[in-house]
Amino acid sequence: MSDSRTFSLSLELLENYVFKIDFGDFGYILTDEPEPLGQGEGPNPARLVGAAVANCLCASLLFALRKKKQNLETITAQVSGELDRVDGFWRIVSINVEIQADTRAIETAELKQAVEQF
Repeated sequence: MSDSRTFSLSLELLENYVFKIDFGDFGYILTDEPEPLGQGEGPNPARLVGAAVANCLCASLLFALRKKKQNLETITAQVSGELDRVDGFWRIVSINVEIQADTRAIETAELKQAVEQF
């Protein structure tokens, strides 16, 4: 795991609301807003934020368990979010993440209970 605390990426408007997000060595993705603004040609930024939140939570759980020499066989997450107008602008007003983790390989009851409540 890298100790680097910086990152870079670039965004380029291709057309309408379609952006190319270039992650350098990791390639690029296209984002777009759903209709009526865009054509839905890729995930919109709100979905990317939801994916980032879920990924961060899952990775944090794995990191904490691995520090205790425990591991999960599987971990999945479902994300739902809500957009609403705030002061006339669309904003993410909630993101809910439900994590499902196979806790059978966790050795201590205390950690197993903590994961199940996470």
